[in-house]
Amino acid sequence: MKKVLIVLAAVLLVGAMVGMATTVVEETIGTIATLDPAWSYDTASGEAIWQLYDNLIQYNGASLKEFKPMISTNVPSEKDGTILDNGKTYIFHIRQGVYFHNGDVLTPEDVKYSLERTIIFDRAGGPTWMLAEPLLKEIDGAYVDTLEDWAAKLAGVKHYSDLFIKDTRTPKNAQYKQALIDAFNMLDKDFEIKGNDLIIHLPHAYPPFLFILAHGANWSAIVDKKWAAENGAWDGRADTWWKYHNPTREKDPLYSIENGSGPFTLERWTKGREIVFKRFDHYWAGPAKIEYGIIKRVQEFTTRKLDLMQGNADMIYVPQQYMSQVEKLPGVTVIKNLPELVIDDVFFNWNINAKGNPYVGSGKLDGKGIPPDFFSNLDVRKAFVYLFPYKTYIDQVLNGQAIVPNGCIPKGMLGYDPKVPPTYHQDLAKATEYFKKAYNGELWKKGFTMTVVYNSGNVARRTAAEMIRAFARKINPKFNVQIKSELWASFLDDYLAGKLPLFALGWLADYPDPYDFAQPFYGSAGAYGSTLGKNYVAWAKENMDGLINESMKTTDPAKRAEIYKELNVKAYDIAYAIWTAQPMGHHVQRADLKGWYYNAMRPGVDFYSLYK
Repeated sequence: MKKVLIVLAAVLLVGAMVGMATTVVEETIGTIATLDPAWSYDTASGEAIWQLYDNLIQYNGASLKEFKPMISTNVPSEKDGTILDNGKTYIFHIRQGVYFHNGDVLTPEDVKYSLERTIIFDRAGGPTWMLAEPLLKEIDGAYVDTLEDWAAKLAGVKHYSDLFIKDTRTPKNAQYKQALIDAFNMLDKDFEIKGNDLIIHLPHAYPPFLFILAHGANWSAIVDKKWAAENGAWDGRADTWWKYHNPTREKDPLYSIENGSGPFTLERWTKGREIVFKRFDHYWAGPAKIEYGIIKRVQEFTTRKLDLMQGNADMIYVPQQYMSQVEKLPGVTVIKNLPELVIDDVFFNWNINAKGNPYVGSGKLDGKGIPPDFFSNLDVRKAFVYLFPYKTYIDQVLNGQAIVPNGCIPKGMLGYDPKVPPTYHQDLAKATEYFKKAYNGELWKKGFTMTVVYNSGNVARRTAAEMIRAFARKINPKFNVQIKSELWASFLDDYLAGKLPLFALGWLADYPDPYDFAQPFYGSAGAYGSTLGKNYVAWAKENMDGLINESMKTTDPAKRAEIYKELNVKAYDIAYAIWTAQPMGHHVQRADLKGWYYNAMRPGVDFYSLYK
């Protein structure tokens, strides 16, 4: 009897070991917000969606320039005749025999529905603009970011909200309802299904279009139309779309469920704690090598480190300042110098909102404050860009894991040239020269007082502010830079209200194309450009907007690269910002984990590639 029990115990032990070997655990700090591809615009949610849903095409391993088929069996190209009309028509051959997790078979109609659903979904602050710009016709020569704009234009009203009875989603009259329907039908004409092909007709060429469709761009992930409608999502009709437009997260019916065609199904999601994926054995590309993938939210680094050492976690998130604690751990692999598509910088507010604003002191050039248009002065901006200790900041704050940008285009992307323009560097003699020139010498004579604000908990941004303060005082003791932290919500409120004289923020690529950086940074209507004050907006309209628009009118990479170089030179000449860093990433895992690869556009880990 004892022998039988011993044998049974051995069998159970082997079974447990096999179970452990087929489970991969990642511990990180991000909180998943949603499982709905049309809602997600954060990397934590994007990592989960990556495992559950597929897109038309995918990146070829680590490459940011080459694609390979996914749900489409081809990657459209001019060479094989599947990109036509000077980049305005794309033909996708939809793969047959692909199953959604509930057993439904994927069709071209599901792909069409998924892309249209993202456009009509259009939640506030979401990713819809990336599909809207290529798929919607321009208005007055400008890209349209939301179907709202076309609905309002066709109805002849100023705002989308004017179409509806107050506090309802009921159109005020038949004319307005028809305008809503006509706006959708304009979008619907972009799509044509012929047999098993989905043909997309863009109203204008849009060079980054394939990037916007690739795996990792969750807003283009493919959902099951039938299943989505059955669960309360949009039914696909032209005369209902506005009822499903811009929902709150809690009222989004696909918020916490999924039915993708990806390599894993959702086993369970314990919100704020962990999500568990189970292998989908009917995956079109073959089942994953592991049975389960788990992402756990573990806030304390010491706990994550201990779990890694003990084998309870296979991968962990390690902040840069803790890298020395994991680099020599036995059985642990550390991969460094991974170029991220991120640009961090310190912006100048050309027209500060001085009303009730303590951060500008007196609001005058009297030594006790700064005037609202302080950073409209080119000499002031040049003085600050020569003041900052770029190399010291990267070496001491970022442990050498970054490079100094020379504009908004990251290294590794079309249009980046390390020599054009040159990077700024610290030169206190030049900083002094420009400070003395500013305001005909009055600034140097009187000094100034202002406050630099950073978001609480961001050590790097706090240190950058401290460096600006230290070197400003070193140049002239009358230069008084104060430092204040704010919680993120308050910081964001003050930023949007235009109250911050200097502010540090960064931009992470939505897709690996320079337009995704040039437009937000330099455009007069860009996410950052539009917040830099009326003087910058006026300058950008005259000097930047035309070039940004021109960069999207050609699909020739060489011509586009030259335009982005020109934009960066213009930004250099006006001392647009203190370009602080393009960070380099790292990855920490147990040595027995195999199959991990790096792609800067992937939100987190690709569990499908992993095995032990």
